[in-house]
Amino acid sequence: MNTDADEIFPHIERWRSERRGVALATVVQTWGSSPRAEGSHLAVNDRGEFVGSVSGGCIEGAVVTEALSAIADGKPRTLEFGVSDEQAWEVGLACGGKVRVFVERLE
Repeated sequence: MNTDADEIFPHIERWRSERRGVALATVVQTWGSSPRAEGSHLAVNDRGEFVGSVSGGCIEGAVVTEALSAIADGKPRTLEFGVSDEQAWEVGLACGGKVRVFVERLE
């Protein structure tokens, strides 16, 4: 069975061997509907290249932006994203959900 780690960590190792700055984003909590489970990862390097997934769509773009900031300033951050049931229904989804993502620079 292939896992996030099988896909992501070889990239992290290569980027670090190239002396690239690297951040790791991890889904730490979900409520309701969420496309990725707790423990899912997204790795980002200082060139904005990324591998893995914490959600998809515009959330991933926001996480990549915050990961680049974490690489630059060294400060970890916790991000929260969500859609209410009412908002979900308006765009044709069965229910809403929330996701909390922890982003940290890897040393």
